Amino acid sequence: MSDTSRIMDLAYEAGAILLENGAEISRVEETMRRISQHYGVDDESFFVLSNGIMATGTGYARSKFIPIKGTSLDKVVAVNQLSREVSNGECDLDELERRLKEIRAMRSKPIWEQILASAFGAAAFCIIFGGGYADTLAALIAGGILWVYMLFVGYRHLSRIVATVTGGLLATLLCIMMYNWGLGAHLSNMIIGAIIPLIPGVPFTNGIRDLANEDYLAGITRLLDALLTFFCISLGVAMAFVVDKLVNGQILELDALAAAPETSGMVVQLLAAFIGTVAFAVLFGVPRRYYGASGLCGTLGWLLYLILLRHTGLSPAVVVFLATALVTLTALVEAILRKCPITVFLICGIFPLVPGAGIFWTSYNIVSDQLGAALQTGFVAVQATVAIAFGILIITEINGKNRIGRLIARKRAVRANNHSPLPPSLTSNF
Repeated sequence: MSDTSRIMDLAYEAGAILLENGAEISRVEETMRRISQHYGVDDESFFVLSNGIMATGTGYARSKFIPIKGTSLDKVVAVNQLSREVSNGECDLDELERRLKEIRAMRSKPIWEQILASAFGAAAFCIIFGGGYADTLAALIAGGILWVYMLFVGYRHLSRIVATVTGGLLATLLCIMMYNWGLGAHLSNMIIGAIIPLIPGVPFTNGIRDLANEDYLAGITRLLDALLTFFCISLGVAMAFVVDKLVNGQILELDALAAAPETSGMVVQLLAAFIGTVAFAVLFGVPRRYYGASGLCGTLGWLLYLILLRHTGLSPAVVVFLATALVTLTALVEAILRKCPITVFLICGIFPLVPGAGIFWTSYNIVSDQLGAALQTGFVAVQATVAIAFGILIITEINGKNRIGRLIARKRAVRANNHSPLPPSLTSNF
């Protein structure tokens, strides 16, 4: 194999690992280009889609379909750090190949840790959406059982669509059963918390970022993937109520979503936001050293959301937009300071603002033949989704060519009395 082919193969492998594990398109292309150009291949061309990479160079051509397998952001972080070392001349080809094999072989989080994360994440989001302590316990149980099912049945033996539908069905049925047995007083809050682990945070967030980077085809594809997952969750929830109606003879009548007094205090809400965000950091494979920073992003966004919603007359959509902007800005600063992809913090931090309640109520209202209410709740969910999208887009646009990163780097250089040119590690795309 010629050096050019070997270099292109290694760049391709780095891009494939990134794409498989939750990186946005621009990062994949930049990393592949950075590696190939550092080793002297300047005539390369990379075209990356949401599920495939095409690469060409002098005497080289390769394309491969890359299926969506899941998210392991620790691999994204590892490849990102490796590409920095390559740019700084700290890694030869043999070392690059060895490190890529190690990254490829990295194991996911332990099963017990994932199950606990799903359970506590469901419980935390039950509190965020207004559930009481009994509701929270029910959501915790349902969330844990849901992830056992997804790990051992859904993700192993079923297609992603069927796994998501049946996962939503299982979580909802578990909540209905516990509610009928007397555990929990607010079924809607219990179900909303229980289905949260199924929410497609990665394709939704990366789809928005791809659109911001003018990767329209990939962005639209990922957003459609997220929309399909939302629909599958809704279908599973609706099927559970249909099953319950067949058993009991009538559809359960639910009260409107209400906040339990014992969990509505600011301290409890912020603690729940932190725990819920960290739970998703576990499920998405974020390195443990970044759990606290991810939790901080989600907590700050939820703090601003609560303050604006409770103490101003702003509409919920505007409040979600402003809170999303703060989460995005916080994630960006964390990424720059820690020299880490923004995806690590943004995907997790945005979850407290995701319209999980809208998904549930739209499904329930359709099943209970309340089409007018279904349209209303669906529209509110769409408004929140659009607000989140614009919050991410605007901060991304303001940052432009990494203006915030360059500003922070200059301040660091001034404090250190160092006026030398900035290294690539401070000017790369976060």
